[in-house]
Amino acid sequence: MRLAPSDEQQELARAVRQLVDRRAAALGTRAAATSDLGYDDILWKTLCTQIGGAALAIPQEYGGAGATLLESHVILEQLGATLTPTPYLGSAILAAQAVLGAAGAEHRERLLPALADGTVGALAWADGTGRWRTDGAGVRATPAGRDTGTSTGTCDGGWRLSGRSTLVLDGSYAAILLAVAETPDGLGLFEVDPASPGVTRIRVRALDLTLDLATVAFDQVPAVALTSEDARVGPALRHLHAVAATAVTALQVGGAQRALDRTVRHLRDRVQFGRPLGSFQALKHRAADMFVAVETSRSMSWAAAWAAAHDPADLPLRAALAKAWCSEAFAAVAGESIQLHGGIAITWEDDTQLYFKRAHATGQLFGQAHEHRKLLLDDPH
Repeated sequence: MRLAPSDEQQELARAVRQLVDRRAAALGTRAAATSDLGYDDILWKTLCTQIGGAALAIPQEYGGAGATLLESHVILEQLGATLTPTPYLGSAILAAQAVLGAAGAEHRERLLPALADGTVGALAWADGTGRWRTDGAGVRATPAGRDTGTSTGTCDGGWRLSGRSTLVLDGSYAAILLAVAETPDGLGLFEVDPASPGVTRIRVRALDLTLDLATVAFDQVPAVALTSEDARVGPALRHLHAVAATAVTALQVGGAQRALDRTVRHLRDRVQFGRPLGSFQALKHRAADMFVAVETSRSMSWAAAWAAAHDPADLPLRAALAKAWCSEAFAAVAGESIQLHGGIAITWEDDTQLYFKRAHATGQLFGQAHEHRKLLLDDPH
């Protein structure tokens, strides 16, 4: 198993890094995160059109690039390093993989090309308690007559959705709105028109200002069932949960690496008692521990990404291991970065506190560390 990026993947990383650096000079992270959209629209369009970022993990038959989730992992790690707010996790990963894994062929042919081109999608999945369940949902679907089909792309497919979903990534502005809902026969994947009466989207202020989260409520909203009546959505959602958790670890590794780099630079530049801080042995040891945490996290994260791309049967194990390890490692690295920077780290003007917030926010996404360790204990294999 090769856990190091290939030459092509390294070139992809360089292209994304150059794009992000170039746009940051025009619109910084904080300005993008606090804008009406919550992200830099020009950066997102460039990432999708010139680099093809959103299309990477979508098969060519559906308008994608036909690459794998490994390539998406490369992009996420770069975005995580700079805390760049984009719809990549919510749209290119969560929404696209939900359609790819749970929707019927006709719906894949309709939705995936749009997602590959950069149309922002969102998946309303987490229930009212903020849990991404694979055995239930906070939204219920009830039949409302004969399914009229979706050849026109409308969302009046014979179902009505009611309920509320929380922590919807990019849910406040997504043009394609999907939802996991409970039906009389089990879980189903549905599409609704975001402009339909009865859809309420409330942007939620998050600990991490670079993550766009929303609460989406449905009140008897017309919906199209994307899954066939005999489809088993539960297994598809379990796979999707592992894919999403793995994707989050890429953000964590990128953030942890940048937090380490910033800290080492500070220790070299900051002089105290006539010496650079980095010359004190105790601080060297702490920086070395941060380095070990980052490198082990990268190995765990890439092992899970490789499984997502090439070994789906091994993915649940690798994803749980990676999410548990990377969440705690990033929190530890970000905490040490705060300590080693001193008082400046907790001021609004310094970015150190942003990495600390990102560490704790991503530690909650798609399961906390202790929840993933429980998954490992409960796994019969």
